[in-house]
Amino acid sequence: MKILVTGATGFIGRYVVKQLLLTEHEIITTSIKTDTPLDNTTDNTTYIPCDLNIERSDYYTLFGQPDAVIHLAWQGLPNYDELFHIERNLWTSYRFLKQLIEAGTKNIAVIGTCFEYGLREGCLSEELPPKPNTNYCIAKNTLRIFLEQLQKKIPFDFKWIRLFYLYGEGQNKNSILEQLKSATDRGDKIFNMSGGEQLRDYLPVEIVAENIVKILLQNEVQGIINNCSGKPISIRRLVEEYLRREGKTIELNLGYYPYTNYEPHAFWGCTKLLNKILTVTKNPTR
Repeated sequence: MKILVTGATGFIGRYVVKQLLLTEHEIITTSIKTDTPLDNTTDNTTYIPCDLNIERSDYYTLFGQPDAVIHLAWQGLPNYDELFHIERNLWTSYRFLKQLIEAGTKNIAVIGTCFEYGLREGCLSEELPPKPNTNYCIAKNTLRIFLEQLQKKIPFDFKWIRLFYLYGEGQNKNSILEQLKSATDRGDKIFNMSGGEQLRDYLPVEIVAENIVKILLQNEVQGIINNCSGKPISIRRLVEEYLRREGKTIELNLGYYPYTNYEPHAFWGCTKLLNKILTVTKNPTR
């Protein structure tokens, strides 16, 4: 099978490509960058730079007629409430995916977000109706709806993978653990943060990428699928565990920053569907 990965040079994309390299599938990778080759590629991988914002009519041919696509590309994060998510990113993604589907790509995996659930508390199940409260979430949720409607006209396998929180090497420097790493590397004595009592659902990016590939390469479970741990952890505990694991010390200045208004205080994902995939797929990467 020939698999196309968009956003392949991004934080998650690089790990997804590494996971796909463990399979026997042919891998086509793309991103907007023309000068950023991927690491650890093989003769079975091809990198084709492309700005998906520039409309063209030959995506299917350009990317070698892919059988499947993992669509990670999405610009402008973490600016969650900017209008360009609706005005540009939504239409760029839909136009691109619709063209691939109409031309013959039949296995579609698109990255969604836990923020589509809105300001709900507790365990979030895929059965809950979405309540997006930022332009980013509105755009993502609308893209899913568009593709579901397209699926009624053109049959294709469709997995909408909702990511929760993740961490790992290469993450955005504004993420809390990357900020903490920078502070300890500089030898700072104090680390300013929120109260840290928020409960979140975190996974290492390596596991997130592995799950994405497993979800793509099976057809038993489709639709919305949470990609998460199912185990809530407080931000304070996450930070403290990182410091213990890395053997570093720094004073935590709790309560320095206010809690955000676009996230619920305590939420995590239901893993029922994900666990079904991981259980029934005995050798998912082949």
